[in-house]
Amino acid sequence: MNTSPCGLICEECQFFEENCPGCYKIKWKTFWAQEIMPERVCPIFDCAVNEKKYKNCGSCLELPCDIFNQLKDPNISDEEHKISISERVARLNSKNRTK
Repeated sequence: MNTSPCGLICEECQFFEENCPGCYKIKWKTFWAQEIMPERVCPIFDCAVNEKKYKNCGSCLELPCDIFNQLKDPNISDEEHKISISERVARLNSKNRTK
């Protein structure tokens, strides 16, 4: 299972492989971030991996942080976003405990 720094499972993403080989391979320059973000990088990856030098957000005591909460897929509802955050936080916490 290929898990991104924010806890998404790459293989479950509709863009995986066709438009994106995964966050670690493209070094945070996701296609959507290049289109809409001022720095052209995913702000979650930039914070966790580049700035804080973590492998993923699960090492951060602020999880889920403001960046995590504010970076919402416009194609999902607020409720779906909250559920997604809960699932990703649980996945990241579990992943970090098993190391």
